Amino acid sequence: MAYETINPYNGKRVKQFAEHTDAEVEKAVSQAQTCFAIWRRKTFAERAAVLSKAASILRSREIEFANLITLEMGKLIAESRSEVALSADTIDYYAQHGEGFLSPQTLAPHAGEATIESSPIGVLFGIEPWNSPTISSRDSSLRI
Repeated sequence: MAYETINPYNGKRVKQFAEHTDAEVEKAVSQAQTCFAIWRRKTFAERAAVLSKAASILRSREIEFANLITLEMGKLIAESRSEVALSADTIDYYAQHGEGFLSPQTLAPHAGEATIESSPIGVLFGIEPWNSPTISSRDSSLRI
């Protein structure tokens, strides 16, 4: 079964996407694993630079991405623009704080020593629906 993007405003098909074969899925997972093996050896500064660049691209092409969100999800353009801005801000947040989040944490057990370490183990795959809950950028008290 092919996948389709439907304009929610008028119900017309925007684009149709062919279903991937098992071989195509295996190739994509293999490529992701290859990229992961390279990424995990990058320093935090190198990773932060990539994330900062991604945030910069979102900001510089805000209208383009907002138009796509509006076309595919039917959101008002102002909401779509806010979503792009929030995404860029979130990426920047992790670029700035990721190293701290992933640094070892020393615990204070009643006896002995304990440390929590974060060690990447592989590629994660996730699918979010278009209507996945998001925090409105208008609500600054909830904003990262």
